[in-house]
Amino acid sequence: MCTEVDVFITNYTLVDPDIYQLWIDGRTASEAVAILNQQGLGQQTGASLELIASDVLDHYRTYSLLEKLLTHPSKLQEQLAFQIEPKTQQLLIEKYYEFDDNVARELLGKKLSSKHRKDLDEICEKTSVPLKSCRRQFDNLKRVFKMVEEMPGSLVQNVQKYFMLSPDLASKYACIVFLACLRFETSKRKLQSLSFPALKRCAEQVMNEWTYTSSGPDYFDTEMDKEFLLDLRDLRVLLDKEKEHKSLVCACVKSALTSKAYSEAESCFRSYSRSILTLATSLHRVRELRNLFYDFSVILENWKHTIWSVNDLEIFLNAYTKCALSLDVLKEADLRQKWERYMTVVSNSLVTMYKN
Repeated sequence: MCTEVDVFITNYTLVDPDIYQLWIDGRTASEAVAILNQQGLGQQTGASLELIASDVLDHYRTYSLLEKLLTHPSKLQEQLAFQIEPKTQQLLIEKYYEFDDNVARELLGKKLSSKHRKDLDEICEKTSVPLKSCRRQFDNLKRVFKMVEEMPGSLVQNVQKYFMLSPDLASKYACIVFLACLRFETSKRKLQSLSFPALKRCAEQVMNEWTYTSSGPDYFDTEMDKEFLLDLRDLRVLLDKEKEHKSLVCACVKSALTSKAYSEAESCFRSYSRSILTLATSLHRVRELRNLFYDFSVILENWKHTIWSVNDLEIFLNAYTKCALSLDVLKEADLRQKWERYMTVVSNSLVTMYKN
């Protein structure tokens, strides 16, 4: 008699998150085995060191094969060679494109060229991140940059669409692309202590308030609103109303600040105000715009030797912004909206950098 047998063969791909993370971190297979053994994997599972090593090597071979697909995430979802459930696919992509904040900070301001890729040893040593991981992060950033730098619309949405990343990770890449496209100065000595998360928050403010994206979907996240920057020159009218502006601000903050902080606000108001307004009148020039974060650090020098807390600075900047809106000179020149748009970025960036 003939017996019929149904046979099903699968190549379902298993992904161990812990081993994958070690591979992502740039650890060699032998280093991964040592780390897992030190973490007590052998004791927990009863597996011998040889078995752990064999398992790690098997996973590493799989991840090396998957890497070609991970460089183009859409291909990972379309391919048939590896059977991977959607949730695991997303884990593979998200982890592969993650980057270390310290590495990202070091890459800011550098051209994403082959020459700089060869010089990653210095970043590796400075950040204590393995060279292989630094190279992966460099290559990923270069790949994302080339893909989205000239695309219209939202940088964050474009990164999400083409690289299948979470909104949070996509926003990090978007900020790096934005800073690189407009060549913002981030490497000067005064800015060395400014962390990547702080720079990201500042860049997001500029993207949200000073680019053309606020005016419609056909514009670019990487294109500054030139008309707005030119109009900021008209804010110099506030210089002529300095006494009136000062009186309103001091009355507003008197009960909110300590007596010493209030005394400093009153005596130094002119230097505080003039540094903020001088910056506004110069941002239409490309060179000044590129030095934006450096100029913010210079403005913060006003408060470096005071006893002001972050909260004190927030109180002052909020009052400084709101009190100017009540001045007739801004109403008459139709500058109220431009003033708010300008000060939203200035206030949030100064507070962020002051915290940092």
